[in-house]
Amino acid sequence: MLIRAYVRDGGRGSGRAAAVLSTRWQHKDLAPALKQLHIALLYTFRSREARPRGPHLTGAQSQRMEKNANDTGAAAMRVLGIDIGGSGIKGAPVDTRRGKLVAERHRIPTPQPATPGAVAGAVAQLVRHFDWKGPIGCAVPAVVQQGFVRTASNISKGWLGIHAPKLFRKAVRLPVTVINDADAAGYAEMHFGGGRRHAGLVIIVTLGTGIGTALFVNGHLVPNTELGHIEIHGRDAEKWAAASVRATKNLSWKKWAHRIDVYLRHMQRYFWPDLFIIGGGVSRKHAKFLPRLTVAAQVVPARLGNDAGIIGAALAYEHERRRAKQKRSLG
Repeated sequence: MLIRAYVRDGGRGSGRAAAVLSTRWQHKDLAPALKQLHIALLYTFRSREARPRGPHLTGAQSQRMEKNANDTGAAAMRVLGIDIGGSGIKGAPVDTRRGKLVAERHRIPTPQPATPGAVAGAVAQLVRHFDWKGPIGCAVPAVVQQGFVRTASNISKGWLGIHAPKLFRKAVRLPVTVINDADAAGYAEMHFGGGRRHAGLVIIVTLGTGIGTALFVNGHLVPNTELGHIEIHGRDAEKWAAASVRATKNLSWKKWAHRIDVYLRHMQRYFWPDLFIIGGGVSRKHAKFLPRLTVAAQVVPARLGNDAGIIGAALAYEHERRRAKQKRSLG
């Protein structure tokens, strides 16, 4: 409710919502995410006239925006989307206007160890497979700030501090944008999946080896939220509730659904979202666990499945290209 009130206040730092939120910055689980959300909200509200709002929002403005996008050649750009995971690297060319793969996706094993040089070589292998000469969007399982990798959970620690776009550009000699993998899946779902035209606060939760999250406020991404690491029962939530935990501990769907429910109820208390979207490979079996959830917010399964990371990575390139063009036009 505080987040919603803050949104209604226009992110001005005044009013009861801002005052109460300011007292919670030191919460050991929420401090990083809330500070980041605060910054993103201020950026969103102060630049909303200048920033294009995508077709995932409601109303006449969204419809006009979608029509304009469909009428431009840039919107129909094809981008090679690459999703780098802990066990596999997959990619395919994407029509960013329709959110569709235009060729069968190709997968190669993630090198072990997944060092920067080895992964860059695998990305170059994918580029050669498609004989690709155009732009590329890459999703990586790490926090990415201004291109720099800040975490390394499922890849080599050698990634820390690496400027990933420069690494990949050097390997393939093509323009490359890099984004967090959960944020990439979020982009895809917000544009073409379960979050399409949803205003308000939407949280995409990807259940796999860990728990990835992407948070959107009125269609604007709050990057690198890493909310799979909030503390539940004295441990990281993903160590207790990820899909891999269900398999490792041989939990029944009922018992595992309870853990997901506890996790989502924590998120509900922290952020009061309008919608949860549940992604990851396990979302294909959503009928086995979603009906057991009791969290107050609406919960829906992701629609794009294993293609979400590829599509979202391609969309990230488009977003970055538009932001760069906008900055130039604004002087």
